[in-house]
Amino acid sequence: MGSLRSFGLILCLSLMTSGCSLLEVKLESGIEPLPQEQLGMRVFTREYATTFYAGVEQSADVMLQSDDIMVKSNALMWKIYAEQTLGQTIFQVSPVAAMVDTWAFTAQMADFFENGKGQALFGERTDLAAKTSQQLLADYERRMQGLMSQSDFATNKAFIKQYVAANPLFDITFPRVSAFNDWLKYRNIGEFEAVKTFGSVPEVMSDMSDRMAMLAGQTPKILGWKAELFALHSNINSAEVQQTLKDISETSARFQALMAQSPQMMSELAVDLRHELTPLLTQLDASAERNLAQLSVERQALEKMVERERMALEQMVDRERQAVAKEADALVQRTVAQVFEEITNVLKSLILYIVLFLVVVFFAPLGLGVWLGKRIGMKQANKQADRA
Repeated sequence: MGSLRSFGLILCLSLMTSGCSLLEVKLESGIEPLPQEQLGMRVFTREYATTFYAGVEQSADVMLQSDDIMVKSNALMWKIYAEQTLGQTIFQVSPVAAMVDTWAFTAQMADFFENGKGQALFGERTDLAAKTSQQLLADYERRMQGLMSQSDFATNKAFIKQYVAANPLFDITFPRVSAFNDWLKYRNIGEFEAVKTFGSVPEVMSDMSDRMAMLAGQTPKILGWKAELFALHSNINSAEVQQTLKDISETSARFQALMAQSPQMMSELAVDLRHELTPLLTQLDASAERNLAQLSVERQALEKMVERERMALEQMVDRERQAVAKEADALVQRTVAQVFEEITNVLKSLILYIVLFLVVVFFAPLGLGVWLGKRIGMKQANKQADRA
């Protein structure tokens, strides 16, 4: 009896220990981290953004030195829309989607300047845009080649080539749709198999931090370029204004020197000039009023544009915050459900083994005693029969 009780106690403790370890494994697997390959894709794609921004900005700044206002406008628009579009491609929920879409956009931009409708946007400097875009594409492909097998890289490169040929860019504003859905069809991957996890809580928070840092760094630059583009197409020419002020200052200095030499003649000349220049001054006043009114309208338009950009940024931040909150709530609910489910299974197993233990401890000895009593009775009956 003592050995049976010891065995039952050891069995119960073993079951409880194994149940706790199983519960721990379940809790850890309920929040699945991203695979190592996808983490590498996310890191290298976002590091590439710095290279992309620097390449585009340096080449566009060279084009801004041109005297052609259209070349300057196109250079500013290239910086604005290229960096806005890249920000949309790299910050996607799935690292695989970000990898594919960033690759596709970089290849589309290179084809746009080399073979498409972007060949004449910068005049003689278009070759610089094509060369820069090809260098950026080669740099991205070199990064991706180190993250995947040779066969996967060749397959993805073939898809990018096919996608760019079927979806060329037609405008410097780079209107486009994501290439991820086409990539899924090309690789025969189901939509539900494409994204299996958003990553662990630290990975989600790190992703959110990267997004906020990128927005904080890029938004002031983009707003400045848009304001510069707006001023470029307005009627305000700062160089002409500065030259006019310089001419007026020089003329005033010469008049002062002449008045010091012959005061009486200059007084008569001043009277004549007043009569002759009064209509001109009236016209200048009217022109100045019109220019000031136009400047006020343009300033208001610029303020509205900045306000729209600010509101768009606030809405984007709010959407991202809500998305992270929903994902966190979903993770908590799944974790709680798994905890209670595992606890229920452990309790059921524990109750079953306790019942078995009670049967072994109490009913097995009783049955054994009854069986032994019957055997002893049968032996005694047989002895008495033999004696008779």
